[in-house]
Amino acid sequence: MTTGHERIASTLDSVFRPDTDVSGGWRGITLLRLLARGEPVTLGALAAAHGQPVEDVRRALATSPDIEYDGHGRIVGAGLTLRPTPHRFEIDGRVLYTWCAMDTLVYPRLLASPARITSPCQATGAPIDLAVDDTGVTEIDPATAVVSLVTPGDLTSVRTAFCDHVHFFVSRQAARPWLAGHPDASLLPVAGAYDLGRDLVDSSCRPGGTESCC
Repeated sequence: MTTGHERIASTLDSVFRPDTDVSGGWRGITLLRLLARGEPVTLGALAAAHGQPVEDVRRALATSPDIEYDGHGRIVGAGLTLRPTPHRFEIDGRVLYTWCAMDTLVYPRLLASPARITSPCQATGAPIDLAVDDTGVTEIDPATAVVSLVTPGDLTSVRTAFCDHVHFFVSRQAARPWLAGHPDASLLPVAGAYDLGRDLVDSSCRPGGTESCC
């Protein structure tokens, strides 16, 4: 029988396992690194980074309904986004945003760069401040903060099915009313959620995984 922890791990694997191929779409590590520069990404730049024709890249990305584009057809969001969300993500002196709380914990390790995160508690609106690097959560205020995680069966739209339900809360107690309306969700301490993401990234970067992802 599959346990709750196994279901969470499986979902995170589906959502966050880094992919070096453009077919990875929204979770492509190359696209993530380009977005981390803080500028819109043209299809030409992404195609050049992958060494593939632009039309092949365009077709591959068309299968990812969540990718955000600006009015010029440039990519501005794919997990990491230039458009404001509740999850403020400052990295290398640039202010970016992410689609969900878990993104803020996974991306510093994927990008091998520390980040400062500010995000409101989903229940109270109180700010939660974090510092995260590729070794762990180095600062957290309040220390009682937790992350909500869900395990949807259909991840066609990752942002709708997963990200829109993955929040920070100042404490388990604060999360109780939200959890009552989402009985299939789970809560993890922030450090525990980071550890799950770290294990996923590390397994992808070992021989047999995607060795060049990190």
